[in-house]
Amino acid sequence: MIFTHDGIMNITQQRPASGSSAASQPTPAIMVNDLVKRYGDNLALDYLSMQVRRGEIYGLLGPNGSGKSTAINCILGLLAYESGTIRIFGEPMTPTSYALKRRIGMVPQDVAVFNELTVEENIDYFCSLYVPHKARRRQLVEEAVQFVGLNDYRAYRPRKLSGSMLRRLNIACGVVHQPDLIFFDEPTVAVDPQSRNAILEGIRQLNKRGSTVVYTTHYMEEVERICDRVQIIDHGHQIAFGTDEELKRMVDVGERINVETPSLSTDVQARAVAIEALKQLPNVQDVAFKDDTLAVTCVQGDHNLIDVLQTLREHNIPVDHISSHSPTLNDVFLALTGTTLRD
Repeated sequence: MIFTHDGIMNITQQRPASGSSAASQPTPAIMVNDLVKRYGDNLALDYLSMQVRRGEIYGLLGPNGSGKSTAINCILGLLAYESGTIRIFGEPMTPTSYALKRRIGMVPQDVAVFNELTVEENIDYFCSLYVPHKARRRQLVEEAVQFVGLNDYRAYRPRKLSGSMLRRLNIACGVVHQPDLIFFDEPTVAVDPQSRNAILEGIRQLNKRGSTVVYTTHYMEEVERICDRVQIIDHGHQIAFGTDEELKRMVDVGERINVETPSLSTDVQARAVAIEALKQLPNVQDVAFKDDTLAVTCVQGDHNLIDVLQTLREHNIPVDHISSHSPTLNDVFLALTGTTLRD
C-alpha cells in the first residue's frame, strides 16, 4: 500500500476481506448489549447497546463526557463494567481474550509513540506486540511506512516530525499488524486539510481492504463523508442511530436560507420591515440578522427560496447574494443534544 505525497493511496498488496460478505459471515464485528458502567455515583454507560456490522465504517458520536471513550475501553477489554455483554466477531470479549485483541487495532486521539525510538523502530515495536515472526514483521513494517508516506522519515525521531506526520506515525503504529477491527479516536485533530483528506482516504482504503472501522470525531463533515451508519450517544445511552440521511429525517431541522444584504446594517427601519415580512411567510420559523446577513430558518418546502426572494423584492430590500442550505448532520446533533459536537 502506498500513501503518495498528493494524499492518494494505492493498494499494491491486499489480503482477503475478512467477513466482508454478510451472507457468508453474518456475525457482527461488535455486539454490545445493555452495557452498564459506573464511576462511583456517576452512571457513565446507561444500558448502552450497539451492533457494528463487519466491513462497515461506524461513526460513534457524542458530546464530551457522553461515554464514548468509556464504551470503547470496555469493548477493548480495558475496563470492567457492572453488567451487559460484549462480543467481538461472535466471541465474548474479556481482559484475557488475547486472540481477539490481536485482531484489533487502536489509533488513540493522543499521539502514543516512544520519543526515544525512530519512526521505523516505533512501528516495529507496536507490530511486535502482535506479530512475533521477524520476517513477517519486516514486511508489515515496510508496508505501514509506505502506507502513511513516511518513507523519507523512517530514521527520524518523533520530536523532529510535524504534527501531521506524528498523526501519520500514530496511525501506522495502530494498523501495522493489519487488524480486522480498527478504532480511530479523532485521528485528524490539529492536522492541515491536505493531511486530513489523506487520512480519511487511507481509512476508506483500509475499510475496502476488509477492516471494520469504528470512528469518533469532532468533525461532522468527516462523518458524512466516510461513515456508513452513525450512533449518537449522550449521558451514556443512545439517543439516535442510522445513516446520515436517516438521522436528518428524524429531526425537522428544516432549511436555512442566508441572504447577504449589507444595507440593512445601517437602515434599522428597513431591517425591521424585512424581518417582519419574512416571518409572515407560511414556512418560515425564524429570522435573524447578523454580520450583514439575514438568516431565515424554514420548514422544508419546494418554493422557500423563491418566496423569500420575492418578499424582499416587494419591500425593495437590495440583495447581494442569497443561498439555501440543506440540513447537515451537525444540525441534527444540535437538535438532539442541545450542543454542537465541538463544544
